[in-house]
Amino acid sequence: MVKENIMVDKKNVLLREQLEAQPLDTQGFERPRNLLQTVQEDLTPLLDMVQRPVVSASQFDRDQLIQLARLASRYETEPQLITRPLTGKILISAFYEPSTRTRLSFESAWHRLGGDIMSITDPASTGIAKGESLFDVGEMLNHYGDLVVLRDHDENAVYEMLKALRIPIINGGNGCDEHPTQAMADIYTLMKWRPELCQQQIDPALKVRMGIIGVPARMRTVRSLLTLISCFADGFEELVIITDEEDPFSQGQREELQSAGLTLRVANDLNSELPKLDVIYINAINWVGDDYEELGNQFRLDSNSPLKADAIILHPLARGAELDCSLDNTPHNWYFAQARGAVFIRMALLSSILKNFI
Repeated sequence: MVKENIMVDKKNVLLREQLEAQPLDTQGFERPRNLLQTVQEDLTPLLDMVQRPVVSASQFDRDQLIQLARLASRYETEPQLITRPLTGKILISAFYEPSTRTRLSFESAWHRLGGDIMSITDPASTGIAKGESLFDVGEMLNHYGDLVVLRDHDENAVYEMLKALRIPIINGGNGCDEHPTQAMADIYTLMKWRPELCQQQIDPALKVRMGIIGVPARMRTVRSLLTLISCFADGFEELVIITDEEDPFSQGQREELQSAGLTLRVANDLNSELPKLDVIYINAINWVGDDYEELGNQFRLDSNSPLKADAIILHPLARGAELDCSLDNTPHNWYFAQARGAVFIRMALLSSILKNFI
């Protein structure tokens, strides 16, 4: 076998310069500090989460989300204060569906808190491949760890395992149903961008006009995000669902969100809406069984899109053609800060469930 010669450009600046940490931008550092200073600490709402499973965004209320965000901002800005409270605890990370950010951010969060991890990334390597039920798997996991994070393409999987578990479980995404902790990362990002959302009364001039490019009925990230946003309805002027579908909501979904105080509108002309939006949330992926489909292929953002000068863009990632790389080095890019913050909001969630705060 002939070994191929690989030519290396020794003049490449990336090879010659010592790697250095990127300077922390305002999204990554100053903003969580502002949130930390805006919100007064009160851990009482978090006590209701101790040893509780997390399967749906609807489990959280406004006070819990605000205090989780404050705790996350403390982890993000004051890492030297972390006392590794989960030392001796074991996370069972069971991802039966592909994942980069969710799995690694949960595992990073657990490691930063001092715990150990057992990771399963292929159900074919478990008894499930031999027909073992999720109930029986859950019964065994009770003896092996202290908390489970499960992702599965089956919407019912987390509920089936929950029947047998005596340790907490967190839904890391169940088919096209929900993704509650991604929505928490999204809300945390919005709070860092505009801490006034945490106030009981917000200046009308600071109310947010947000566009969501996606289908609430079939996208788990959008479904969970809308549920959490409804806890802060007073801070949003309008939510515009941008889609090519005439009715993008599941039965009763729109009515439930409106009853919580949200003003909703459906639109299909992206460029006519962009100049009016403060926040644009875009996603194009929907999981169907063990595969995925792309929705709204005609809705795309790039550096030529007619965005407001101070508008921010959020995306749960991974992205495709819908979000062009030409936006990466612009002030509109908050999607990388969104992914960064996911580690810290998950640290806050994990330490709250196990009642081990810094």
